[in-house]
Amino acid sequence: MADQKPPLPPFTEETARLKVQLAEDAWNTKDPAWVALAYTEDSEWRNRDVFLRGRSEIVEFLTAKWERELGYRLRKELWAFTGNRIAVRFEYAYHNTEGRWFRAYGNENWEFDENGLMRKRYASINDLPITAEERRIAV
Repeated sequence: MADQKPPLPPFTEETARLKVQLAEDAWNTKDPAWVALAYTEDSEWRNRDVFLRGRSEIVEFLTAKWERELGYRLRKELWAFTGNRIAVRFEYAYHNTEGRWFRAYGNENWEFDENGLMRKRYASINDLPITAEERRIAV
C-alpha cells in the first residue's frame, strides 16, 4: 500500500483547510526531509523560476533555501479548492545572512494524488524588502 497523507481528496472546505494548515506546520519545521514526505516520489514543482521533479530535488532545494532564508516563518491561507486541487495564498518572513529582512508572498496551486500526496506544486512568489519592525509574522 502506498503512503497516505490524510486528509485525502476529494476535499471539502474543512479538509482543504486542514491540508493547508498541515502544510504550513510542516514547512515551519524547516526540515526538508520531513516536508518532502508530503509529495509524491515524482512530484513536479515550479518555485519562482526553478523547476524540480521528485523528492530528492525537493530536499536539496529546501535545504539550500533554509540555509539562506534565516528566521523563516510562514503563514498559508486557503484560497480555493475543488476535487483534488487546492489553491493557497501565503506570506513568509525571513532575513538573509547580512541581516536584511524580507517578506515573500504569493500563490500556490496544488494537485494531489488519491493518497493525499502532492503531485504538483506551482508557486508564484514575490519578495519585498522590509525592516525587522515591519514583520507581520513572529519568528
